[in-house]
Amino acid sequence: MHTAEAIESVGIDFNAAAEQVLAGEPINRLTAAVVLRSSDTELPGLLRAAFRVREHYCGRRVKICQLRNARSGLCPEDCHYCSQSAISEAAIPRYRLDSVPDLLNGARRAVASGAKRYCMVTSGRGPSGSDVDRFTAAAHAIKAEFPQLELCVSLGLMEEEQAHMLKAAGVGWVNHNLNTSARHHPEICTTHTYADRIRTVRNVQRAGMSTCCGGIIGMGESDDDIIDLAFALRELHVDSLPLNFLIPIDGTPFDHLHDLTPGRCLRALCLMRLTNPDSEIRVAGGRELHLGWFQPLSLYAANSIFVEGYLTTPGQGASAALEMIAAMGFEIEELGYGD
Repeated sequence: MHTAEAIESVGIDFNAAAEQVLAGEPINRLTAAVVLRSSDTELPGLLRAAFRVREHYCGRRVKICQLRNARSGLCPEDCHYCSQSAISEAAIPRYRLDSVPDLLNGARRAVASGAKRYCMVTSGRGPSGSDVDRFTAAAHAIKAEFPQLELCVSLGLMEEEQAHMLKAAGVGWVNHNLNTSARHHPEICTTHTYADRIRTVRNVQRAGMSTCCGGIIGMGESDDDIIDLAFALRELHVDSLPLNFLIPIDGTPFDHLHDLTPGRCLRALCLMRLTNPDSEIRVAGGRELHLGWFQPLSLYAANSIFVEGYLTTPGQGASAALEMIAAMGFEIEELGYGD
């Protein structure tokens, strides 16, 4: 942790930080703190620095991803940010696990929206044996129709054997976010631990699958918590890093938290790019709410976005997203890109 005086004494040279990262030298915690504490007038320089790193590793490509809430509500966990948790009073749809035809139809809609990755998500602590069977059957059906579509699942806490089964069926990615720092985690959830989440990510890696692992900001965390998260993700060498911005949904314990600004969100995205330079950085849930007119600037740090909404909240439509990407001079990473 660093005092405000120490942070203020450090000269702001984000271009030098980008040079350091591109030379293969990770930034330290003090530089990370300077990124988060920088002013809005310094933001253009920070975005340019993040873009240098983003362009080096990802070019000008943007990957489109689409979520499907394959089971809604009915969750025993007490995650305070989630409208589907056991302690949520949010007015959301609640239904059991989608059928294989429903999951296949979701893949068709994702492809029609321009998505290269399709992520099937369930509420719950973790997948049952029948859940895994359902998703392996769905993966076979989807891959038969769309062999180049990247398949991701987010099923909660997962054992290595389950990850192996999903991988054999054609699922390439598992999403399981750390969400926040180890220190702040007890403030957002008590029914499972931060260590439980780390264990799931490690199980996925041991099974030879790609990891999709990021976090949520806006949950009352400190700068040090965001830095801890960024460095933990770097230590895990995550393949894909979605950064979410809390949507304070009525009926959840965090429905009163409205502290984020566009600048705060953009600085956090830049930090994730500088600390995890070769990871796929996705600007995820809440970007529409908190970035507003500044959404296009997120592409200077992020090379991936979600379209057509999230689990229980709406989001930017595919056509609007594609127009935004083109207007910023970026290009869509299409199905089969680079083959």
